[in-house]
Amino acid sequence: MAISPTSGNCTSGAFVSLGSQRARINGPFPLGAAAAVAVALLASGCGGSKSAGAEGNTSSNAAKLPQTTTYTTVKSLPLDSGTDGGDGTVVRPAKDLPISATPGGPAVATLPTTQLGGPTWVPVVESKPGWRRVLLPSRPNRATGWVPDNGGLTVARSPYTIKVDLSDRKLTLAKAGKTTGAWKVAVGDAKTPTPTGRTFLLALLKPAKPTFSPLILPVGTHSATLDSFGGGPGTVAFHGWTDKAVFGKAVTHGCVRVPADALTQLSSVALGTPVLITD
Repeated sequence: MAISPTSGNCTSGAFVSLGSQRARINGPFPLGAAAAVAVALLASGCGGSKSAGAEGNTSSNAAKLPQTTTYTTVKSLPLDSGTDGGDGTVVRPAKDLPISATPGGPAVATLPTTQLGGPTWVPVVESKPGWRRVLLPSRPNRATGWVPDNGGLTVARSPYTIKVDLSDRKLTLAKAGKTTGAWKVAVGDAKTPTPTGRTFLLALLKPAKPTFSPLILPVGTHSATLDSFGGGPGTVAFHGWTDKAVFGKAVTHGCVRVPADALTQLSSVALGTPVLITD
């Protein structure tokens, strides 16, 4: 599937509020070259392209550190062990921010302002004065890091939680603690299972010429058995499928195939929303 650099867009429009603050989590954003390549590869196998390069603005110091995107691996960072959706707090960096393994520790990576052509929104899993620990989209799965909260973050709250039960092959969407939809879905097979753990909604991609799905929603986790797939890093995503017979089965390479109604509802969910995958 060929996608030109300007042939699609990354869209959504959920709003959340935190106190008196009202923040737009994600809005229409032109699909740049990096996101266009990602759409093409996601459409062929839920991956992304290392050739797409790093995203976001860089300073001379930040340029020396790896960026945390779905294309990168960042070591020496703490792993998340959480099993719930937290309180829904999500943050967006106004500029590339340093990421540390501990509050105030040396920077080992940066959090860029964009992911796959849209804005970076990541969930907060822990807070300390002046610092936020956030889930990251890079390998290894469940990687987290501390970013400074000294005016460089927009803080908001997503009311949503997405749950995927692999044993029941079921996806549940909740808003403010109340279930708004539940669907049978297709999940990874025994050789390429869908990875478990807490992750988040990373982006919403709209292929210009969709084949099996009009939308693709990558999340911040990767296949645990495939280092690459379709030319990319094995990014897991929610997407539709043309054959309804797959729903309720374990037949994918790790992505979660969802019915049309589920895809429509997921497309209105705020970026950064927690995704809980259990077995």
